Amino acid sequence: MTEGTTTSTEVEAGDTLTRLEQEGEIAADYLEGLLDIADLDGDIDMDVEADRAAVSIISDTASRDLQKLVGRDGEVLEALQELTRLAVHRETGDRSRLMLDIAGYRAKKREELSGLGAQAAAEVKSSGESVKLKPMTPFERKVVHDAVKAAGLRSESEGEEPQRFVVVLPA
Repeated sequence: MTEGTTTSTEVEAGDTLTRLEQEGEIAADYLEGLLDIADLDGDIDMDVEADRAAVSIISDTASRDLQKLVGRDGEVLEALQELTRLAVHRETGDRSRLMLDIAGYRAKKREELSGLGAQAAAEVKSSGESVKLKPMTPFERKVVHDAVKAAGLRSESEGEEPQRFVVVLPA
């Protein structure tokens, strides 16, 4: 291969990044409009994490105001994420897996859930018995599954939404 030649894998990776960046831009525009309508101050931060667009609304001064957009147990955040994904879908025609975080709620939750997954894995390793956790959202279950996998065990989701939960299994 000569210098300056691009492989199809590199093109696909570049196309994916461009598509995810486009999703982030569309989401940021949508959320800017929402913040304007709600008369809330916040900065939009965009990134690409784990093959999905990640958009965060952050603010130093109006964190109490942004908490309204998080809601109790992240319920409003989940709804806003779905609306933002729909806005991206409307513009691109493609289903979006975009993740939205507001005032660091998901980042903090991810940290707590990783600890919970590691703790459950340690309990299973010491007892040899499976452990069932409380019902969680898809986001929460994904974080716990990742933490359990990192601890060298496996886990499964059981039950029906909204009562779906993680079971950590012995090796």
